[in-house]
Amino acid sequence: MDGNRHHPYHLDSPESANGDPDHITTSQLQRLVHLLDDSDVSEIEVKRADVSMHLVLRKARASNGEVTGVYQEAVVPMDVDEPEPAPVDTQHTVVAPLVGIFHTWAKPKGKDLVAVGDHVKVGQLLGTIQSLNVLNEVESPVAGRVVEILAPDGQAVEYGQPLLILDSAEGA
Repeated sequence: MDGNRHHPYHLDSPESANGDPDHITTSQLQRLVHLLDDSDVSEIEVKRADVSMHLVLRKARASNGEVTGVYQEAVVPMDVDEPEPAPVDTQHTVVAPLVGIFHTWAKPKGKDLVAVGDHVKVGQLLGTIQSLNVLNEVESPVAGRVVEILAPDGQAVEYGQPLLILDSAEGA
């Protein structure tokens, strides 16, 4: 018989001992190795398209051409898509660092420091919080674009209350 011919072999049960059809059990793999060992077949190939698996077992050949044993050549997934990277949250909420009255300006009767759609840099002044008649600056923690202004001018805010939302994917 030809030592280079292929022999198709189907596993009796597609499910492993724990009921998981996605894996070949050790006993199934041992049966394949024994089948290969006890025959004149040189290679066994197992394809499971339903779980994207491809297994090839071949007899190893010594330098003199004699068949000496079995080794597993490849277990490769077939047509497996690259996993999508985890989505990165690019939205950042700027929160009030203290209690007081939020203002969108730096000086009384001044114009707004930022508006929705504006690009800001790290440390750029976004607004002020008036507390005990002192204006405290609220700065941008990231570079990005102003997506939403949550606290209107003149609103009383508490510590940790969201003031603005910035999108760092569109960094300045």
